[in-house]
Amino acid sequence: MAVPPSRPKGAGNPFKLSIDPADRLLPSGSGGSGGHEPPPSFPKKARQPKEPRKPRAPKKSGGGGGRKWVKRLLLWGLTLAIWAGIGLGGVVAYYALDLPDIDRMTAQTRRPSAVFQSVEGEVFAAYGDLYGEPLDLGEMSPFIAQAVLATEDRRFYSHWGVDPIGLARALFVNLRAGHTVQGGSTITQQLAKNLFLTPDRTMKRKVQEVLMALWLEKRFSKEQILGLYLNRVYLGSGTFGVDAAAKRYFDVSARKVDVYQAAVLAGLLKAPSRYSPLNDPEASRKRTADVLDNMVKAGYIDQKTADTVQVTGAAQLVRRPIPAGRYFADWVMGNLDQFGEVAGKDIIVHTTLDISLQRKVEADLKAMITGPGAKAHATQGAVVVMSPDGAVRALTGGKDYDDSQFNRATQGLRQPGSSFKPFVYLTAMEMGHTPDDIFEDKPVRLGNWSPGNYTGKYLGPIPLRQALAESVNTVAVRLVEEVGPARVIATARRLGITSDLRNDATLALGTSEVSLLEMTTAYAALANGGFGVGAFGVSHITDPAGKVLYQRQGGGFGQVVSPVALSRMHDMMGAVITQGSGKAARLDRPAAGKTGTTQDYRDAWFMGFTADYVAGVWMGNDDYRIEMKKVTGGGLPAQLWKQVMVAAHRGLPARPLRTPEVPAEPGAAESVGDFVAGAAQAAGDAARGIGGAIDDLLKGIFGR
Repeated sequence: MAVPPSRPKGAGNPFKLSIDPADRLLPSGSGGSGGHEPPPSFPKKARQPKEPRKPRAPKKSGGGGGRKWVKRLLLWGLTLAIWAGIGLGGVVAYYALDLPDIDRMTAQTRRPSAVFQSVEGEVFAAYGDLYGEPLDLGEMSPFIAQAVLATEDRRFYSHWGVDPIGLARALFVNLRAGHTVQGGSTITQQLAKNLFLTPDRTMKRKVQEVLMALWLEKRFSKEQILGLYLNRVYLGSGTFGVDAAAKRYFDVSARKVDVYQAAVLAGLLKAPSRYSPLNDPEASRKRTADVLDNMVKAGYIDQKTADTVQVTGAAQLVRRPIPAGRYFADWVMGNLDQFGEVAGKDIIVHTTLDISLQRKVEADLKAMITGPGAKAHATQGAVVVMSPDGAVRALTGGKDYDDSQFNRATQGLRQPGSSFKPFVYLTAMEMGHTPDDIFEDKPVRLGNWSPGNYTGKYLGPIPLRQALAESVNTVAVRLVEEVGPARVIATARRLGITSDLRNDATLALGTSEVSLLEMTTAYAALANGGFGVGAFGVSHITDPAGKVLYQRQGGGFGQVVSPVALSRMHDMMGAVITQGSGKAARLDRPAAGKTGTTQDYRDAWFMGFTADYVAGVWMGNDDYRIEMKKVTGGGLPAQLWKQVMVAAHRGLPARPLRTPEVPAEPGAAESVGDFVAGAAQAAGDAARGIGGAIDDLLKGIFGR
């Protein structure tokens, strides 16, 4: 069924139109020509049909949609980058507001330094921050800068404070190693950190470090930056700067440092304590070899030079003797706050220490403890040697300072045993007794206490000289009961004992704990003619330029022992060494002393003196519960005392003890009592005597 053609919309033609079928066969593009009549016109022109659209090419997969996503990603990335830049700028600005005052870099605070010199002028200890002479880069040995640049920052002269290439290289090396083995900080960054910042590894510190590194590069030349760095960098053992380190390790100025020494200093930058030639020579040697290899790779030296200096340099690397006197230095350092003149200043402390004798004392004590002492279960000891005026010439507070810094000579309080008896006998001599007075050696009982003798035997009637020489306990107890414990305490106070003392008869056997230093100080009064002294270790103090800040003057307490009593004590204490319990301490010259052994062999002492030196020795164990194997004061301590005193007197002529002249008249004994009457009565109250004596001693420390 044929479908009638539709009429144009809106034509409004009511007539039926017939079309010649031939019209449909006209070829395309003929333009309607061919002799046929045109179609009839209508009142309104009909709209011509539209040409058919050309078919679209098929869409490729991911075409236009993919390009849209790329554009979106680029847009998002650009936006994110902009905001990240804004955020980073904000962080930098925030941290920049909190930067230290970089214009005041030369005014950074540091701990004042205290350098200790022996009587020979040798530096044996240092505290605080040690800075050497500030030198320009051109004044230093050129090998120093070469070694540091080759090891720390080879691109120093080509970067602008921060080295991206160095950072990338360090990151690659660390990733390959699996841990941090190389840093990427430049010398400029390290200078910024050393001058202004803390070593904390925080984002804030790193950002500020970069900012200040950039500021330093803009403000100073490369030579100035490198010079500042070498003058300020920490190089171990309390030293800051290459000059201080060169003097500390090699005893030379940074001007004269050779290739090998420069490599040692550069090697310290990585880990000053670990690679210190003083702490670990072998680790230092290996690190130095690495630095020399770096110098070869950087072109500063050739391989032949590196090989040669490794052989010759290591042999004479550190010209510093074995450390000594550290216990002594700690003791002096602990008392420096008494000198207001030196507070907050760099100082040179000129001490009374005889460094040669100190080394001998330390070596002899260690040999005794590790040798015979080890077999006898004696694991520790202490020694003090002083002049009769109180100047400490040697002091060691233990067998090894590296193992234990506790000072057993000054801080340790132990029972002195029979070495305390001279204060009892001196009191008796002052009250009129003589060395020839006879006392009964027989059992004695005081309440529930019945002391016996070390030998377990009783000698019957014996003179006081023999009783002291053989350390008879029963006679000492009878004496203290006769003269009174309070008088004995007063005597000990006059001579320099400051520790608390028991006010009972057990005082005679040395049951009250004291320090070795105060015992030696008290014996000094018996050695110097009867004059009270205070132990001191400082003669004078100067600043680094040599200006005297403190000079010791005086310091004694006057005569505290009468000539008569002192002469009698020399008689009795000399017999201890020549024929009594201290024969192992006999010297080639007049000497006097006393042994001391406490209950169950927990402590062993020997105290003694000559005309030139006073010395005290203690041996025992830090754990008071551990007993030694029958070590008495007349054994190992007396032997060690003799070794020390032989070394101290080397080259000195033998001299008699400083015994004052004694009046020959019969009334001499009464004059003794007159001499000490005032002191004895004043010290009747032991507690009051303790306080006064402590005040006097504090005023006398270091001559103040």
